[in-house]
Amino acid sequence: MAGITDSPFRRLCKEMGAGMTMSEMVSSNSLLWGSKKTLRRASRDGTDSVHWVQILGADPKLLAKAAQHNIDNGAQIIDINMGCPAKKVCNTMAGSALLRDESLVANILETVVNSVDVPVTLKIRTGWDKEHRNGLRIAKIAEQAGIQALSVHGRTRACKFGEEAEYETIANIKANSKIPVIANGDIDSPEKAEYVLDYTKADAVMVGRAAFGRPWLFREIVHYLQTGEQLPSPTLLEIQDILLNHLESLYQFYGEYTGVRMARKHLSWYSKNQRNATTFRDNINRADTSLAQITLTKEFFADLLNN
Repeated sequence: MAGITDSPFRRLCKEMGAGMTMSEMVSSNSLLWGSKKTLRRASRDGTDSVHWVQILGADPKLLAKAAQHNIDNGAQIIDINMGCPAKKVCNTMAGSALLRDESLVANILETVVNSVDVPVTLKIRTGWDKEHRNGLRIAKIAEQAGIQALSVHGRTRACKFGEEAEYETIANIKANSKIPVIANGDIDSPEKAEYVLDYTKADAVMVGRAAFGRPWLFREIVHYLQTGEQLPSPTLLEIQDILLNHLESLYQFYGEYTGVRMARKHLSWYSKNQRNATTFRDNINRADTSLAQITLTKEFFADLLNN
């Protein structure tokens, strides 16, 4: 989710019904604390939501310092990432690579929890690979260390995102845990959210990639869980308004140059499955000003609405 769940996107998801949002991963490397990129990643989303910051690393002392640094800058909950499967992350023994070293996991969690006075949560996968699904042991370590909540993605590190998520391990972790468990992985519809909650008995679900270009998914899930009824899909006019507001937020947050480039992937996601989307994406990727992007977006939706 790095490079995607920035402050503008988190704010939009909150407006669309998300109960809580979490920052992008912030490296524990102290050399990065003062960089513009890191400050953006850890910035508040502009709502009254609890400020939940996720940190990444493999050194217990550095992670503790990173946690305190973010608390000093407004973080109210610290999340430790032990779920990222990216090669460049795992090559530094961070993210889901840590699941191979349970003693280091315990050291990290105890060090961070004992160094701060705010809740600390943890994000993991079910294990390193299918032969080593040690998620339950990691959950026990986390509970003993004082972790306040556990998010579990229903894949191993080796699975990356190429196979369907499995929820049996999450259900087993929930059944044997005293702390809240949040289920994650392939939750892309209200019905799937209900199924995962029923199957795993988890306390909540976490939505990631399914919200790209579809932030209204959160309100659809909330409505369905509360009423058992489907919320009508947004109209093209509403999607256009949501997208244009998202673009303006990106330009304001990043500035013209970076904002235009950050907007390209979101424009691609919003236009997915729409008529002439391929041509639109080609044009958008060549647009180098915010005005050009907005003009192309309005023309694209005008064509959809008129045909």
